[in-house]
Amino acid sequence: MRLIFCYFGGASLSCLFLVLLQLPCSLSQKFEGALTVVNTEGGGGADEEEEVTVDDDGVFEVVQPNEQWQTLKPGQAVPAGSHVRLNLQTGEKEVRLGEEQLKYWTQQHREEEKSWSSIDPDEVKRAMKKIKEDQSSQDSAPSAFRSLDELKKDMAELDLLVETDVQIMRRLLDQFNSSNSTAEQKLSILQELEYLVHQVDNAQTLCAMGGLSFILQGMNSSDVRLQENSALVLGSAVASNPVVQVQAVEGGALQTLLTTLATTQPLNVKKKVLFALACLLRHFPYAQRHFLSHGGLQILSELFRADAGGILRTRIVTMLYDMISEKELISQAGLDPVQDPAHAERLRQYSQVSLQEELMEEGWCSLVPQLLQSTEHDYREKALRALLAMTPVCLDQYRSDDALLGSLLALRLQYSELIQSEMILGEETSYFTEIVELIDSLQVKVKYQHVLLRGK
Repeated sequence: MRLIFCYFGGASLSCLFLVLLQLPCSLSQKFEGALTVVNTEGGGGADEEEEVTVDDDGVFEVVQPNEQWQTLKPGQAVPAGSHVRLNLQTGEKEVRLGEEQLKYWTQQHREEEKSWSSIDPDEVKRAMKKIKEDQSSQDSAPSAFRSLDELKKDMAELDLLVETDVQIMRRLLDQFNSSNSTAEQKLSILQELEYLVHQVDNAQTLCAMGGLSFILQGMNSSDVRLQENSALVLGSAVASNPVVQVQAVEGGALQTLLTTLATTQPLNVKKKVLFALACLLRHFPYAQRHFLSHGGLQILSELFRADAGGILRTRIVTMLYDMISEKELISQAGLDPVQDPAHAERLRQYSQVSLQEELMEEGWCSLVPQLLQSTEHDYREKALRALLAMTPVCLDQYRSDDALLGSLLALRLQYSELIQSEMILGEETSYFTEIVELIDSLQVKVKYQHVLLRGK
């Protein structure tokens, strides 16, 4: 401890100040260490100090000063740097923060201290008492949790209300076949069935229930909406589902689809019927053979000529291209020495489908090039792909078709300019480049065939 004697203007009063050299953490902490003692006995000039260091092992209560003067009680100590004074009016020692400390005493600190000091201890006690009372009342109340047996019982009751897909389809078919069902109800049933039959098992189950006949009845309905949605259900059911494809052909679905296309129907109905027909024929040579034998290409050619907008034309050409391509892929797979046991049978079935020959006979070599006159890039692309696929049987007609050759030259120039424009703008050009490559491939085949014929 340092003993410091201070003289205030010759005053005869004296005081002893204890200044703590190290700052404690809280008001409730105690410390042991060196203290500074300030004695203000009279006898000297003003503002004179004499320092004496004294070691002390005593324990003092620490007072945390703030920006306001507060009274020091006997036995209390203050942090180092605090400003201590003797109140000449009351004779008591007072303390507050020193000048350096006041610089960092911000408004935020004062507000926080005010908020803490405003807490009423009695209010805290009442709140704690209420918490205990609430906890006690919860412990005495009946439990909100049910036993495991009760839960099992509830789950068993709920299980009785849950319908499987099979039960749903059975219920829907019964409602669809009911004489009391309105057209709106049947339309809603078809929409639910279309969602369900996207699953392979559900589609097969629907056929086993006899649902296919109900769908075909819907296609023969006089209500255009039922025709459209029935065709959509049929297409979704047969898509990539060989079991349903077989049952559909044996159930007369192919004849129903072709009849619908051959008769006067709204555009939306024909679009859905073409979708169902394409799904039924895809990867199914048995259905393709029956399609050709029932005059399918002739019906499609009449539909192609009647479609001025090009929407149906594009769907028809895409379907023909898919049929040609899959047969070609099967033939190429036959060159693989390692084949699955069913490949030979598929190859035999596709050999019975004389698609390209009938395409030439029905005039498709001159029909498909008409799609190039469309302004839609997508329509042109599909036409070019179909023309390339048909070159084995249509090259002679391509060579003599001046309109086709002129269209290829014009399209080649147009897409080359589009590619240059897109490159200048920094846009993607791969799609247009692909179309140019299709045009070049077709031109090369036509010119090559023309040279061979001239050489003969």
